[in-house]
Amino acid sequence: MSQAPQSHESGHEGPIQTPQQLMAAVAAAFIVPVAVIALLVNYVNSAAKDAAGSDALSGQATAQRIMPVGTVEIKLASANTGPRSGEEVYKAQCVNCHGAGMLGAPKFGDAGAWGGRLSQGDAKLLEHAVKGFNAMPAQGGADYSDYEVHRAVVYMANGSGGKLAEPAAPAAAASAP
Repeated sequence: MSQAPQSHESGHEGPIQTPQQLMAAVAAAFIVPVAVIALLVNYVNSAAKDAAGSDALSGQATAQRIMPVGTVEIKLASANTGPRSGEEVYKAQCVNCHGAGMLGAPKFGDAGAWGGRLSQGDAKLLEHAVKGFNAMPAQGGADYSDYEVHRAVVYMANGSGGKLAEPAAPAAAASAP
């Protein structure tokens, strides 16, 4: 007896029977996961939560991060009331090297170090101070008038055992006609 071959298709049918069902299944396969992800993102971002102990977004922390590194100071030339004294010039510029004896500079108050220099005379000391000498730049690297530098030289020399006379003030500039 021979039997007719059985059809294998009868037991293997899927739930999708028509092209409309296939389109609905494909659309649901894309739309449902996208909707779930969008809802999860919305849930996570619903409340702004700072990390524990973090104040990185506070106003003070932001101001500290963007504060300037330096400042600029502008001095008016008219603010100068006259030539500075020898002590003022010494404290503003000369003390940097002559206070510690840097690069062979004679220390303020050291009579032994100033002795040989004082014997050269006031004019030679002034020349070295104004034009520079050895490691010392002209005017000690500052911008003072020759009169102010001369007063500083006399102050340092007299403070170190010298007996130099205070320089005479320069004559007032002639006014224009």
